[in-house]
Amino acid sequence: MDKLTDTLGRYGGVNLLPLALAGVAFFLIGAPSSWVTLTVAGLSMGMMVFLMASGLSLVFGLMDVLNFGHSAFVSFGAFVAASVLALLGGWLDGGPLLASAALALALIAAIAFGLAAGLFFETVIIRPVYRDHLRQILITMGALIVSEQIILAIWGGTPITVLRPPFLEGAWIIGDVSIEIYRLFAFVLGAAVFAGLMVLLNKTRIGLLIRAGVENREMVEALGFKINRLFIGVFMLGSALAALGGAMWAGYETLITPALGGEMMIVVFIVVIIGGLGSIEGTLLGALIVGLTANYIGYLAPKLALASNMILMMAILMWRPSGLRPAVK
Repeated sequence: MDKLTDTLGRYGGVNLLPLALAGVAFFLIGAPSSWVTLTVAGLSMGMMVFLMASGLSLVFGLMDVLNFGHSAFVSFGAFVAASVLALLGGWLDGGPLLASAALALALIAAIAFGLAAGLFFETVIIRPVYRDHLRQILITMGALIVSEQIILAIWGGTPITVLRPPFLEGAWIIGDVSIEIYRLFAFVLGAAVFAGLMVLLNKTRIGLLIRAGVENREMVEALGFKINRLFIGVFMLGSALAALGGAMWAGYETLITPALGGEMMIVVFIVVIIGGLGSIEGTLLGALIVGLTANYIGYLAPKLALASNMILMMAILMWRPSGLRPAVK
């Protein structure tokens, strides 16, 4: 393990793990066309999981809040976006411009709902249990159960079909390689969100105040800044990112049920844990590794596909107990 750590540190650190994983998979798979298809699929899946997990990592890293109800925002984002697309179904067949507008409105609706729900969730549920992790876990798990029942009451338990704009259907065929257009769209959107988060947290005054508030809340408040408002904004942003991730995953699956959030919660927590609690960079790294591993193992050893994420998490935590890129405080 020490030799592996030294080698990675010399040539780029843990950031090279997705590349190393892809290299090993290339030789095991053997067929270049299949490898490219699986790699693109894994990267796009990783980016969609990153959208869902980044909000949880952001809230924990900056606010020290364990929100087990995070997946409720994922579910609501998926169902809100699906409902808007169904309502604007005629736009999807009205040409690229109208179809793009329908997609944009669906994603904006999911984000807006995430912001509003995050405000309510932080004010009513989270604020009374700051600095008490046990109560945070219990109360957010209860909120998750209530949220799932609300989804059942509004949308029912029957699976809902999610419409897609025609320009995101199909695949680009390059030789023997097939690349789904929706997967590329998901990858680009995820990369853009990551870049935006890094700029916000590291290059803006708001990001500086948030990080300073985590380090020394009393000092920031003594300087006249309303740290509570900053933390509310962080929670709302995390909830909106989860809703956006749910909306994107709904388009990826094209068929969703109220159990969507619960099913994704396990993957989201695995990504946050192996990436390093509270680290946006670690969350991205963990999401890409999980996405690639799931696709490669699903192709090479289908019987191990369901257990691949847990095996991956155990292996990484045995090597680096704090995760690949834990937040530095």
